[in-house]
Amino acid sequence: MAKKEERDIVILNERIALGESRTVDFSIAKLYTSTKVEIPIIVERSKIPGPTVLITAALHGDEINGVEIVRQVIAKKINKPKRGTIICIPILNVFGFLNGDRNFPDGRDLNRVFPGTKTGSLASRVAYHFTKKVLPHADYCLDFHTGGASRFNAPQIRIKPDDEKLLELAKVFNAPFTVYSNTIEKSYRKTCFKMGIPSLLFEGGKSLDSNKDIAREGVEGIMRFLKHLDMLGSRHSVAVAESETVIIEKSKWIRAVRSGLLHVKIDCNKHVKKGEFLATITDPYGKMRFKVLSPNDGYIINVNQSPIVNQGDAIFHISTAIIPNTSESEEENLERV
Repeated sequence: MAKKEERDIVILNERIALGESRTVDFSIAKLYTSTKVEIPIIVERSKIPGPTVLITAALHGDEINGVEIVRQVIAKKINKPKRGTIICIPILNVFGFLNGDRNFPDGRDLNRVFPGTKTGSLASRVAYHFTKKVLPHADYCLDFHTGGASRFNAPQIRIKPDDEKLLELAKVFNAPFTVYSNTIEKSYRKTCFKMGIPSLLFEGGKSLDSNKDIAREGVEGIMRFLKHLDMLGSRHSVAVAESETVIIEKSKWIRAVRSGLLHVKIDCNKHVKKGEFLATITDPYGKMRFKVLSPNDGYIINVNQSPIVNQGDAIFHISTAIIPNTSESEEENLERV
């Protein structure tokens, strides 16, 4: 039985009964023009008790793909559960979203100040009220992100290593990749872990960009997750994934050994062989051309799409160890995205 099967739930002083739909405005601050800034929290409750799934995006205000994923879930009424409750917050960092910026106006990264404090910075106060008044209702959390700056992430779920329950849920979501990633102190994911709430972090695409393939992977993953919990409405059918998620146990960054113009020669999500040609770095004057080769066999799960790089910049993220999946061939996975 889900731990939050109350007949009524109270979110930010709003009481919501079974079978009700409600949009609750989360507002704790104003702009310096005295304009009120509100974070809509969209709550859909079935008449039948069940678990509560909290779906969030745009903890970083410039990560648009997550916003589009949650928007589609709402627009297609996927968030109307067969049983239980679905809470959607398409934009948690409205301040950053308005400015096309990763951080809050106070310069803080919301995903580095959890669980927040009542009298701290603006970001810390938002984290505090969210942690105290919204998060305790959740039985499961799905949080959507993108790569930062010009770094494009292949669609992936990140989970804490050695957590069998999270691994099982990641397999249910079935993104192309599942990446073992330790939780960071003061992150949303770490707070969920400390509160005993299973949390999946989705990464896909890059900031200030909307990608239809990434959005499709996110929406279909949510649908598979809800179906697993017997929460997906009968009007929705789940697309069968072409392959099972590739579980990446270890990975590393390939960094630029020269500064210059970056010319990427391979696609994100590709499986490469040791010594394979990945990119060139040139100078603007036609005198230098440096080849970037793969240091090992592995999947490329992040590509730096910036046209200019400095020495030491991360340009590719490559797997170095995967957990073999005997039910499918490597070639089947390569065609996933």
